[in-house]
Amino acid sequence: MAEKKLKKEEEKEEKVERQEQKSEPSIEELEAKLKEAQAKADEYLDQWRRTAADFSNYRKLVAKEKEDLTKTANAVLLARLLPILDDFERAFKTVPDHLNELTWVEGIALIYRKLQAILEQEGVKPIQAEGKEFDPMYHEAITYEEVEGYEDGQIIEEVQKGYMLGDKVLRPSIVRVAKKAAPAKEQEERKTSEKSQDEQAEKGNSNE
Repeated sequence: MAEKKLKKEEEKEEKVERQEQKSEPSIEELEAKLKEAQAKADEYLDQWRRTAADFSNYRKLVAKEKEDLTKTANAVLLARLLPILDDFERAFKTVPDHLNELTWVEGIALIYRKLQAILEQEGVKPIQAEGKEFDPMYHEAITYEEVEGYEDGQIIEEVQKGYMLGDKVLRPSIVRVAKKAAPAKEQEERKTSEKSQDEQAEKGNSNE
């Protein structure tokens, strides 16, 4: 009886050992699971990096749009201040010399200089025009005239001052531009044509 009981216990232990051996994964299985887990970890890491990069780009885009909007708003405001600057400059041209030292004139001049300083601090600078060569990027011509002493395309006079805001044109300069004089024969023909037109106009008036 004792031997049978002992044999049964041994068989039972062997059966448990076999079950334990079956339940333990092999090295190959462990390596395969490790590779699978590593692949998933790499995939998750890649997705996280892409998400982080997309978010970073989004933040930069939002910041750039905000900056551009602020610049546009500033440009609109600064452009609206330029006519006031023009009015100051026109007013000072009409003030007689003997009034320049009056307190109220000096006070207005101080306000003008402060306005100039504010515009300069914001990056507003006048465009150089008079005597320069006409450039449609910075200048707007109102007349083209034959004037002695000026080359073709040279600016004769600045009618209204233009301004830059950084590297952009805030307002172009309004200018008069010299043009090349026509040949003598062409000038004579033009004078003859104008004279003929005047004579015809006079005849028409006399007939009436």
